[in-house]
Amino acid sequence: MKTVTIYTDGACSGNPGPGGWGAILRYNGRSKELSGGEKSTTNNRMELTGVISALSALKEPCIVELYSDSKYVIDALSKGWAVSWRKNGWKKADKKPALNIDLWETLLSLCEKHEVRCHWVKGHAENEYNNRCDELAVSERMKFT
Repeated sequence: MKTVTIYTDGACSGNPGPGGWGAILRYNGRSKELSGGEKSTTNNRMELTGVISALSALKEPCIVELYSDSKYVIDALSKGWAVSWRKNGWKKADKKPALNIDLWETLLSLCEKHEVRCHWVKGHAENEYNNRCDELAVSERMKFT
């Protein structure tokens, strides 16, 4: 299987409010940028949408090194929380309903197709790809303000 490196980020002005997401896919020395946004959304929805969009762009099953500054996304995937939420009828460990079920369903399906390895990166720090994803996300968000 090919190994693809993906960086993603989401941005939102207000929560909910106008939002955007950005993603960079890197393979074999090449990069591809993706981005989009919505008029009324949340930051977590944009974080999830960035990952979903990037994984959806892959044409075949891949090993994916996923980098995000979203603890919500990285922890829910790497610690198995999202799989548990689904198994428990979309209830979290505290018995409260999980949020963004539609996006989690899609993301978990994509994760079953690919081998996704999650990596958390500090936002707005020294990672050039995370910073570029933030620029893409903010640019998309600005289209709605």
